Amino acid sequence: MAAPGDARRWQLLLLLLAGLMHGASSVFVVKNGNGTACIMADFSATFLMNYDTKSGSKNLTLDLPPDAEVLNTSSCGKENTSDPSLMIAFGSGHTLTLNFTRNATRYGVQMLSFVYNLSDTDVFPNASSKGLKTVESTTDIRADIDKKYRCVSSNQIHMNNITMTLRDATIQAYLSSNNFSKEETHCKQDDISPTTAPPSPKPTTRPPPSPVPENPSVSKYNVSGNNGTCLLANMGIQLNITYEKNDNTTVTRVFNINPNDTKASGSCTSHSVVLELRGGVVTLLVFSFGMNASSSRFFLQEIQLNTTLPDAREPTFKAVNSSLRALQATVGNSYRCNAEESIQVTKAFSVNVFKVWVQAFKVEGDKFGSVEECQLDENNMLIPIAVGGALAGLVLVVLIAYLIGRKRSHAGYQTI
Repeated sequence: MAAPGDARRWQLLLLLLAGLMHGASSVFVVKNGNGTACIMADFSATFLMNYDTKSGSKNLTLDLPPDAEVLNTSSCGKENTSDPSLMIAFGSGHTLTLNFTRNATRYGVQMLSFVYNLSDTDVFPNASSKGLKTVESTTDIRADIDKKYRCVSSNQIHMNNITMTLRDATIQAYLSSNNFSKEETHCKQDDISPTTAPPSPKPTTRPPPSPVPENPSVSKYNVSGNNGTCLLANMGIQLNITYEKNDNTTVTRVFNINPNDTKASGSCTSHSVVLELRGGVVTLLVFSFGMNASSSRFFLQEIQLNTTLPDAREPTFKAVNSSLRALQATVGNSYRCNAEESIQVTKAFSVNVFKVWVQAFKVEGDKFGSVEECQLDENNMLIPIAVGGALAGLVLVVLIAYLIGRKRSHAGYQTI
């Protein structure tokens, strides 16, 4: 017969195992007609969102619950006809859809869609509107064929007024077996920062900082397609690259894009506008603009850079981010910002744009449409207004004080 202390320990162990089983996340699986899995996904997700109520805008956080389930409308796709898709339903009419696509070597979540139901009063109390709303975005979820996508770090995906955060994600499509592959492709968020240099065995003298060049020249970049001009852009472009040199020191170099040494090209489709720059300090620099159909807004969606750094430990430098939401404006209008804007692409690479004026997709008469000013310019305008208001108030106070003093001085000479 077991001692009372042993029995107590067994009870605690059973409770612990039960808690672990209850808290374990389920794996979402899509199977074809033969019962073979084609998509498997295991992740947690949080939606940070806001919605309108009669008393104003309200923020909320919505978690993907453990009882979320795969819908029958999910599909393994058909070759040359349709691509696989994973549709997850939860709550009262909320669905999350991952649409996959592939090429010869890689696959990924081309489009992520989230449908939420404002009629769900438990989640959206006092919502001023009802019914289903849809938001969507492209993603940087990509992996090599026959490898699983693995990302322990948080990965934020911005969809209009909603930010979705994926955590501890394992995703694989186009499965060759009924389980996750043992090999994996890591997300860039899990990569070790390239700015971290290994410890040096001996003290070294910090190299002098690289001289910062003057602001880059502002140049015009136009892209046209079969239906005419799809991109007008005026801007100065500056690249900031952090890398490790051959002597194990880490430096940040600043490069200006010289329009006289650069050749511009591009392409237009109904869903994307691409500007490609080659020559000078870059092998290839790509700016890709996307469009949100539901909100009718365009935005800078992706920046890609390929260049060579002769003094780097790894001379070939590549960086890409497909989840940007910069330089946004309503389709048909233009975005303008006189202030310098910095766009962080990766931990090791950022782009500064100067005096940017851009319009994508709908361009009429090869001229910029109505201007939507950036927040930086609006803030800069508030400063002189505030200073002017303060000076005007000061002048008014001095004038009132002068008039009161003058009146009192005259009162001292009245006849008795």
